[in-house]
Amino acid sequence: MGAGTGTDVAIALDQGAQHVDAVEIDPLLQQIGAEQHPDRPYSDPRVSVHIDDGRAFLERTDRSYDLILFALPDSLTLVSGQSSLRLESYLFTVEAMESARERLRPGGAFAMYNYYRETWLVDRLAGTLEAVYGHAPCVDTDGDVGRLAVITVGEQPDAIDCPAGSASQATDEAAAQSPSTDNYPFLYLRTPSIPELYVVTLILILGASVAMIRVVSGPLHHMRGYADLFFMGVAFLLLETKSVVQFALLFGTTWFVNALVFAGVLLSVLGAVEVARRVRLPHPAYLYAVLLAALIVAWLVPSGALLQLDLMPRFLVATLVWFTPIFVANLVFAERFRAVEKSHVAFGANLLGAMVGGLLEYAALLTGYQALIILVALLYGAAFTCGTLAFGIGRRSATRASLAT
Repeated sequence: MGAGTGTDVAIALDQGAQHVDAVEIDPLLQQIGAEQHPDRPYSDPRVSVHIDDGRAFLERTDRSYDLILFALPDSLTLVSGQSSLRLESYLFTVEAMESARERLRPGGAFAMYNYYRETWLVDRLAGTLEAVYGHAPCVDTDGDVGRLAVITVGEQPDAIDCPAGSASQATDEAAAQSPSTDNYPFLYLRTPSIPELYVVTLILILGASVAMIRVVSGPLHHMRGYADLFFMGVAFLLLETKSVVQFALLFGTTWFVNALVFAGVLLSVLGAVEVARRVRLPHPAYLYAVLLAALIVAWLVPSGALLQLDLMPRFLVATLVWFTPIFVANLVFAERFRAVEKSHVAFGANLLGAMVGGLLEYAALLTGYQALIILVALLYGAAFTCGTLAFGIGRRSATRASLAT
């Protein structure tokens, strides 16, 4: 995993490997290695090249291995849609390590290496492997800050020769005992928290958003009648974030997957608008009930269950589970927006909510991603309550006007 330009592949071949699956997410990096590496490892018939996300490859392959190596899989690249999630985040979770162990042959070994600037990060990774394998891994380091560390563990305790003193001994017990998971994949966050720099930046973004929306839509107090649209905006952005993260886990954290998700969101919006334009929709209460049911299904369906499906069934089920709430939410929005009197004010309220929702994405740093579904349900509940009150007030005002006439 992280075959890059092929140096680790060349070493494996030199050591007599009969076959190597070289997995690299960046096709350009692999191409450079194929063309310019002096040992030409990618030209060797014993090598199979896979341009794929490492976690996705682990879930799909049916091969078993003597050695699985994570070789510097540190992309430093952020996933669009959730800037706290990196391309390799789902490669270091407990679930990913369990998947790797399932691919090992009896007596096989797993290893990873990288340059780690923090000792607690080495402790966390070693602790993750210990939790998965049931025995401490070997940790070899050069002892310096920004040090090179190699963490190795055998499928069985006696599968590797661990020199005396090399067994993992955590200096940061809290980090060692808090491995990242698919629900909380923030490997590089020492404790659940929102960094101060993030908080300051988010406040500045919110302030700028309020100022610009006020210029276009007018004073904020005019938006009070559209509080339901505000809550819809908040909830929708959180729902979109959860969809991006879910598809990254199920199909790999690649730009193509992200593009599919955003295209799916836009098509869901367009489809809902067209349906609302052509079909007489039921009372909003029924739409909210369907939306709540869709959110409950999304909460109940475990990601691990979908990973067991083949690629096409997995895509179809994931699309149904994660795009149904988005589609129904847009039906609710389209039906509500049809009745607004001041469209620029109503849209301003919804846009302001969307900005707040974008900021609330970072609540996942405290709670994990699964809790976002609960927050989305509560926000749509608030939207339903505010919308019911707004329509009730509107009906009473219209009745008084009719009587006065």
